Amino acid sequence: MEFAAEVESLGRVRHKNLLSLRGYCADGPERILVYDYMPNSSLFAHLHGTHSSECLLDWRRRTFIAIGAARAIAYLHHHETPPIIHGSIKSTNVLLDSDFQAHVGDFGLMKLISDEIDHDKIIGENQRGYHAPEYVMFGKPTTGCDVYSFGIILLELTSGRKPVEKSGSQKMLGVRNWMLPLAKEGRYDEIADSKLNDKYSESELKRVVLIGLACTHREPDKRPTMLEVVSLLKGESKEMLLRLEKEELFRPDSMASSVGTTPEGSTDCILKNDEGLAGA
Repeated sequence: MEFAAEVESLGRVRHKNLLSLRGYCADGPERILVYDYMPNSSLFAHLHGTHSSECLLDWRRRTFIAIGAARAIAYLHHHETPPIIHGSIKSTNVLLDSDFQAHVGDFGLMKLISDEIDHDKIIGENQRGYHAPEYVMFGKPTTGCDVYSFGIILLELTSGRKPVEKSGSQKMLGVRNWMLPLAKEGRYDEIADSKLNDKYSESELKRVVLIGLACTHREPDKRPTMLEVVSLLKGESKEMLLRLEKEELFRPDSMASSVGTTPEGSTDCILKNDEGLAGA
């Protein structure tokens, strides 16, 4: 009965960038959720999986996906009462319809996870690299943890890299720790996904990288809210972006929040202007 009540409550949450929950099964031990079918699979499939070699995500599509997913999470955080913490934001949960519009799935399911389930299992495998350090350490999801996870997705979109990859002698390197030194030095051409073939707006790429790194700040209170993220992605907060660029995090001579031990599970089209983001 508790499962049915929670699922029916989630089924009433509607937004054009949230994956619509159509039904469920709660027969005996079975728990099955039924969602709308997404013909273009997931963001993960296009960046790292079965569709990655097809190069279907040009820069314009990537910007629309980023803004659509950000709007969905902002809706959960700021327009639902009480706010809904997603708790499992990752590229496999960003589904794409026939027009490559983003639909965020699996929202609100943290409520359905039993307290008896091992916390380490929740943050393992598919979640590796997406969780904020404070969630890995204390196991309590917050809206700030969602912001961190979304920041990792932005870094994936710009670089084409996985949240965590092997580097050198089997050492694991998080995309944030790889990207931050390059951003400090303004080497954005080295950050851009090679599959874009240099067909992207340099100013937009820089903006998305800065926003992604700000979202993954190790100090939760220094991360933007999802409403601010949407505004920044659309280019509506130029003053905020200028302030962001001047943050200590991005100073070439600063090591603030850029080094340190990273907990397990954490990571730590041709456009010549900003029309792609602003028009999304």
